[in-house]
Amino acid sequence: MTGKMSTMDLERAQLALFAVLAEIARAMGSPHRLMLLQHVSQGARSVERLAELTGLSVANTSQHLQHLKRSNLVTTERDGKRILYGLGTGPIPDVLNSLTRLAEHQQTEIQAVITDSLTQRDRLEGITREQLLERLRDSSVTLLDVRPAEEFAMGHIAGAINIPVETLEEHLSLIPKNQEVVAYCRGPHCVLSTSAVTTLRRNGIKALLLDAGVPEWKAAGFALETGS
Repeated sequence: MTGKMSTMDLERAQLALFAVLAEIARAMGSPHRLMLLQHVSQGARSVERLAELTGLSVANTSQHLQHLKRSNLVTTERDGKRILYGLGTGPIPDVLNSLTRLAEHQQTEIQAVITDSLTQRDRLEGITREQLLERLRDSSVTLLDVRPAEEFAMGHIAGAINIPVETLEEHLSLIPKNQEVVAYCRGPHCVLSTSAVTTLRRNGIKALLLDAGVPEWKAAGFALETGS
């Protein structure tokens, strides 16, 4: 016995690995489950709240969550009488972003709202996480979180102010006029920040897009703050 794996053993090990990958792919193989993963990546939520966010019934939402849980893509925790669903461990946000990039690559036509947003995003100047950290250190930028207040409270980049994108136009007075604004939302393909930067620029405010959202910021090991 040499302790080395035979060719057959290696092939079996590889097959076992791909079996795990296939199981994960099956668990994620639903647009509703991908939507649920995006929402729980912002913070743990109850099945009732997730049903509201996705437009599903509570029963269907629960069923999808159980599929995700069996593959360790979501976790559960008890909050009093409620069960909250959160994102599982590992590079799940990276997987979601990779799937989005793959879809963009393979599809010649994407739904109009997504196509318009991504095309517009390509025309808007962006900023990296590292560049943002440097600008925050010297207080030369205003960081704007344009997600709903509920998501902001669950976790946001330190120093950010929260103005949900749907109310941005009526709250422009809250934004300092002597600084550039960096807007972010749920991820690099989230349409909220794109819309926000367009609104800001239309009103004469210098604005940039952050090339990541809260899930990517957290996955990179950067700190988040909670609370409103």
